[in-house]
Amino acid sequence: MYQHVSFESIGAYATSQLPLGEENDLWIALHGYGQLAPYFLRKFKSQFHEKRLFIAPEAQNHGYLKGFSGRVGANWMTKHERGNAIANNNRFLNQILARNLEQFTDPPSIHILGFSQGCATATRWASQLSCPIKSLILWGGGFAHDLDFSMVSSKLSETRIWSVEGDSDEFLTDERKLEQAEILSRMTVKKESILYSGGHDIYEAPLEKIVQLAEV
Repeated sequence: MYQHVSFESIGAYATSQLPLGEENDLWIALHGYGQLAPYFLRKFKSQFHEKRLFIAPEAQNHGYLKGFSGRVGANWMTKHERGNAIANNNRFLNQILARNLEQFTDPPSIHILGFSQGCATATRWASQLSCPIKSLILWGGGFAHDLDFSMVSSKLSETRIWSVEGDSDEFLTDERKLEQAEILSRMTVKKESILYSGGHDIYEAPLEKIVQLAEV
């Protein structure tokens, strides 16, 4: 008989600086498959600023990237125990956000950026948050296919949403783009697109552009 047990767990996240509670903008950046938070956060270093706090949570599932030794990477979920993984991710991310918002007297603007696999996790998490989200950026990925579309449409009605795509991103196939078009047709959210020259990675020029647009 396959059973489940609930227990306390410990998770990790990286920050651009020690939170002071004086930042105007709080960015939660969710990494892609096989990445680790400290290394992923380095991709945003060009945008570090005393009035801007970046937080990179690290997914709870870890494994060797090749074979049985060497580099370790993290991922947000697999097809196994999928529902529990999604629920655990939401609780983990909720706790990180709540802990860091405790530092603030005046709440900052919240921006959520998902990269690759982190996009689906970002959309699932954003759809259940109670606090307002100023912007949602989906870089090299898209909305999860199993969302409650009416709830997402209501929750993100005031959120600016961007899709950031590289012209040589091997993961953004025509099939994936059609899937996202179908998902978006079932929601009333407004999505803008930013295209850049490059592949499946975070590049400084489009990153600077999206940060400037999101914080206006």
